[in-house]
Amino acid sequence: MAYDKFTILKSTAVPMPIENVDTDQIIPARFLKATSRVDFDKNLFRDWRYNADDTPKADFVLNNPIYSGKILVGGRNFGSGSSREHAAWAIYDYGFRCVVSSFFADIFKGNALNIGILPVQVSPEFLHKIFTAIEADPNTELEVNLPAQTITILATGESESFGINGYKKNNMINGYDDIDYLQSMKSEIATFADKSLY
Repeated sequence: MAYDKFTILKSTAVPMPIENVDTDQIIPARFLKATSRVDFDKNLFRDWRYNADDTPKADFVLNNPIYSGKILVGGRNFGSGSSREHAAWAIYDYGFRCVVSSFFADIFKGNALNIGILPVQVSPEFLHKIFTAIEADPNTELEVNLPAQTITILATGESESFGINGYKKNNMINGYDDIDYLQSMKSEIATFADKSLY
């Protein structure tokens, strides 16, 4: 399944300065029984977003109308816990295309990259600057430039570089998953196979 191409994303951001956000908080285990990928966005941070009677919790950031955008800014150690890929699905299906943190759990990071979410790991100091800028002005925009591998706070011009695996970077820029990548190389694979016969 192809995903949105990711080159340069300019967007406001939703701040969640909570450390050690694990995958059970992102999508509780009781919602993992679905046989098709539907409604995961509705259950993103379900127990933090809603009361037991399904009314929204007013003090949770996703229920605060002053915050919006395609970038989720989380605290250190985002995506820890179990390896469920449903956590990445829920974030993508909600509309986020980038998650920023000072540290990601490896499995979550891989799951995110596999489905078209860019995990941008920044220094703790730069993460603090992002949170401070959003707190001062919820309309603060961030620019995430994947080709250049930079993230910039547009209001101040402050910027920092981030790392990414070259293969995953290429896939994100082209909107490929692993199968799309292989499909894009069909002619080269066929040529190689023909040559190997002789």
